[in-house]
Amino acid sequence: MKRLSLQWRITLMTALLIATACISMSLLLGYSGRHYMDRIGTSISAYGETVSGNDTAEHTDDFSDTATLAPNSDLVIVIDGAQAAFTASNWLITAVVTLLSAALAYFVSGRALRPLHSFASRLEEIEPNNLGKMKLPEDLLPEFRRSRDAFNRMLDRLDEGFRAQKQFTGNAAHELRTPLALMQAKLELFSAEHPNADAETADFLRLLGEQTERMAEMSKTLLELSELRSVPCEDRIELEPLMEELCTDLTPLAEQQNIELRYEGNATLIGSDTLIYRLLFNLSENAIRYNRPNGSVHLSVREEAGCIEIRVADSGTGIPAQYRESIFQPFFRVDKSRSRQYGGAGLGLALVREIVSLHGAEIWVEDSSDRGTTMALRFPKMRNASRECGDKGDTACNRPSSSH
Repeated sequence: MKRLSLQWRITLMTALLIATACISMSLLLGYSGRHYMDRIGTSISAYGETVSGNDTAEHTDDFSDTATLAPNSDLVIVIDGAQAAFTASNWLITAVVTLLSAALAYFVSGRALRPLHSFASRLEEIEPNNLGKMKLPEDLLPEFRRSRDAFNRMLDRLDEGFRAQKQFTGNAAHELRTPLALMQAKLELFSAEHPNADAETADFLRLLGEQTERMAEMSKTLLELSELRSVPCEDRIELEPLMEELCTDLTPLAEQQNIELRYEGNATLIGSDTLIYRLLFNLSENAIRYNRPNGSVHLSVREEAGCIEIRVADSGTGIPAQYRESIFQPFFRVDKSRSRQYGGAGLGLALVREIVSLHGAEIWVEDSSDRGTTMALRFPKMRNASRECGDKGDTACNRPSSSH
């Protein structure tokens, strides 16, 4: 029963109540009908016996017509047939009325529950970046007004909380940039002024420089995360030229490990050119850094079912199954030692997921083993232009069920 929708529950309850009422009425009417038919038959039988028992010719002549009413087998058959027909018609009418009432209850309840369906659809569309646009309208039924007011107040509180969080992150990252830049400059100046420093001092300066650079990169990424909402998503992006530019920019890094970069396919995507480039850059850079020597990175694009699918496949060591959802969390790193080696802060994939969400797309680990990892992205093909990132497109693309 718990798996049934509210509409079906109302329909079944209504049908059950109507069936109970109809069955009760049928039993009552059936009992009354059979009772009165039996009384009529008994009365006719008694009257016929009285007529047939009178020996006088006078009564015989006067009631010659009535004498034909004496009971016989035909009369009994007629009465029994009438009772059976009456009972059958009662049950037939009960079944028809119950079915018609159930069908009517289903459509009436569906119409009555339409605001609830609209409310559920609105809930499914809620994203952290569109809370202010998801408020319920004023023209709702009285029964839903309290829920509407509570829901709208909840959205206001959530939106305020998200805005405060992003503002704090942006402000903190912005305030950190100046002192970090000053620290980097002083470290470089000190290193230049003391070229003959001992090995211990040189290692200490190198460590300070790496950590300062890492913190500067982290603050830059946090600032980008806080400013994503205001980026316009109205560029018409040709993915093949973008991938060509991406591979050109990453070739020096790939050549350090002798990684082969390949790309194929093309499609047109509406979004932010800068953000889509950063998204693919982060995924491809990760695929290169955490790859095997003499490995490969393959970018592919294809259109399918009104959506655009992008895949970034590498020949690395793979991602353990228990970490395939966690890798998109901020500051999460599968191998912390290798991340420190490459200067990673655990924000690259978090930024990727945020960009994907702002474009109404999806990202997931499609395949991962000791032979490599494939990251899959699915974007809506047709989207409205002249809007900010975070607005839903005209076409919703869902992750294929086989990929879960």
